[in-house]
Amino acid sequence: MSLPGESPILEVVDLNVRYGSVEAVKQVSFTVQTREIFGLLGPNGAGKTSTLSAVEGLLKPDSGLIRVAGYDLLEHPLEVRANLGIQLQTTSFQPELTVREILRLFGGMYGLSFTQEQISEILTNIHLEDSGKKRYGQLSGGQQQRVSLFIATMHEPKLVLLDEPTSGLDPQSRRNLWEKMESMREKGHAILLTTHSMEEAESVCDRIAIIDHGRLIAIDAPDKLIDGHRNDPDVIRASRKGKVTLEDVFIGLTGRTIRQ
Repeated sequence: MSLPGESPILEVVDLNVRYGSVEAVKQVSFTVQTREIFGLLGPNGAGKTSTLSAVEGLLKPDSGLIRVAGYDLLEHPLEVRANLGIQLQTTSFQPELTVREILRLFGGMYGLSFTQEQISEILTNIHLEDSGKKRYGQLSGGQQQRVSLFIATMHEPKLVLLDEPTSGLDPQSRRNLWEKMESMREKGHAILLTTHSMEEAESVCDRIAIIDHGRLIAIDAPDKLIDGHRNDPDVIRASRKGKVTLEDVFIGLTGRTIRQ
């Protein structure tokens, strides 16, 4: 976590996003600190994707402030981009290129030049030492995630955005990615994570925010959210095994209705 007196890496203040007459995000405010893994949770259509898209700079909010590493997103977009790493749920890397070609291509976009030996070392570090000549489209889901995570962080950004990074991964690949996130935190990165996995949020996040119907309805450390809501009637009804979990709190706060 950040030291006393350190400024947040990410500040979101009174964020509002509207699509026509629909208010997707309403007065959402939160911060992400240095060396913090911060989870943004919500049902489908709750507003978390719109919030993440605004932080990424993919959509312009109707009002509110977004500041990354001290830079206002609207006033200093290039500086924000230099301090931001993004790994989307699905990547658009060219499937016909080899892993080595992709590493060299995206390294060049960040002004980084890798020798063959350096690329070999990178491949070893991400456990793909025998896959450098494979086409990206031939890799498994877990292997593709390791490549995309390296590319998202190769320029040492202060803030890394991970959009459901473990979706579709097997348990071994999921645990490996959790360890990568914890390692990135130890190296000084801050991480903003979206996930539908309550187990994941409870296991790796220092704090989480729950958003529903466009509004932030809870924010705290996972264990404190559980302790603070374990006696709520809706949470007790959601509990299936007598032991209140983060998923029980999530359902108790957002309801049982299935979202589209």
